[in-house]
Amino acid sequence: MPRTAGDAEPPPESFTEEYFDRRYARAPDPWGLASRWYERRKYAVTLASLPRERYRDCFEPGCSIGELTRLLAPRCDRLLAVDFADDAVRQARAAVRGLDHVEVRRAELPAQLPGGPFDLIVVSEILYYLSRDDLGLTLDGLAGALAPGGDLVAVHCRAPDLRHGYDGYNVHLAIEAREELERLVHHADEEFVLDVFRRTERA
Repeated sequence: MPRTAGDAEPPPESFTEEYFDRRYARAPDPWGLASRWYERRKYAVTLASLPRERYRDCFEPGCSIGELTRLLAPRCDRLLAVDFADDAVRQARAAVRGLDHVEVRRAELPAQLPGGPFDLIVVSEILYYLSRDDLGLTLDGLAGALAPGGDLVAVHCRAPDLRHGYDGYNVHLAIEAREELERLVHHADEEFVLDVFRRTERA
């Protein structure tokens, strides 16, 4: 659906750890990351959109059960994936078992963002859970952790109507507004929006 700047507001408070713990308690894969065609197609588009064949140091915040982590691993020399739901961390570690260059740990956003530098950061389906202040702090941290010339990949769902509020359109506008990032790739369809931004060498 058509969206315009300011047509929705971020949540007044960031979604809590308890919210995600309840979701994982009800189902081990609450968003169908391992089964839905939406997710498989989104992963394929994400991987195909990476401008470089291989990256040195990669970071995936909000990795959930590790489906995308497992697919990113062959493209990275080192990969750090984090989530703040214990069940998600446990499943993600199982998904990448045997991949010694991949580390999965528990961390909260934005308080426990790593410092980097990373030449690839992939943020998928998490930014619309953050309040305005936490979104700003998270984007500050992600941009600061991105090496000059590094790539930031953002991919988020499109809301089917305004009742669903903040979505990929809104959060990607916030990324696009950052002066240290320039967009290289843009994909938008009825289900999700994907952008690849590069941190300018002068930043």
